[in-house]
Amino acid sequence: MTTGNIHSIETFGSVDGPGVRFLIFLQGCAMRCRYCHNADTWQPGAGEQMTAEQLLNRAERYRSYWGSEGGITVSGGEPLLQIDFLLELFSEAKRRNIHTCIDTAGQPFRKSEPFFSKFRRLCDLTDLFLVDIKHIDEEEHLKLTGQKNGNILDMLRFLSDIKKPVWIRHVLVPGITDNDEALRRTRAFLQTLSNVQKIEVLPYHSLGAYKWRELGLDYTLEDVAPPSARRVLNAEKILRGE
Repeated sequence: MTTGNIHSIETFGSVDGPGVRFLIFLQGCAMRCRYCHNADTWQPGAGEQMTAEQLLNRAERYRSYWGSEGGITVSGGEPLLQIDFLLELFSEAKRRNIHTCIDTAGQPFRKSEPFFSKFRRLCDLTDLFLVDIKHIDEEEHLKLTGQKNGNILDMLRFLSDIKKPVWIRHVLVPGITDNDEALRRTRAFLQTLSNVQKIEVLPYHSLGAYKWRELGLDYTLEDVAPPSARRVLNAEKILRGE
């Protein structure tokens, strides 16, 4: 039986998928996003070890609140780094008729084996993907996250090919991602996909900066203010083609 390294749990999520969600945050991430508000999830292998059965037994205590649309959402960290555990968790969730959602940045995605076959199986068990496009430009993505984005865009193309529903998220950071040209390039890419059901612009905030300080890390966006409501609306109009 596979166990997952669990960072934390939230029992009443309302913004991470449809309806009310039971949120499972997995431990471990290879990205180093400059605005990350969960830097304490980066270290792999940390957190509490739990089985799929333990998590779902706990989740089902709240099932009466989910309504017809709710279910479980697995986030992180980066959940795809624990794909074997995800396969076990979502297999059991489907056996219990639970709606499944993954909140991912896509960084671990690759078409080499054995990952790709596992990912295809995971797609069969996943009702919805929430995918955060950090930056459309590869070099800017590298500066922002420490990783390139070619494989992430490949994942989105694959999800489109198999018609797997996706919600797109984009964190709007003044001076970095709040750039009309980059937003238009992101929109052009999204127009090549056939499966995008929703596009969300998430205003940058520094509420997780204290975690960086506690971990002895240098938070380089300390002086960056959140974007104005006008700039958020501008980004939404561009990305949604309005």
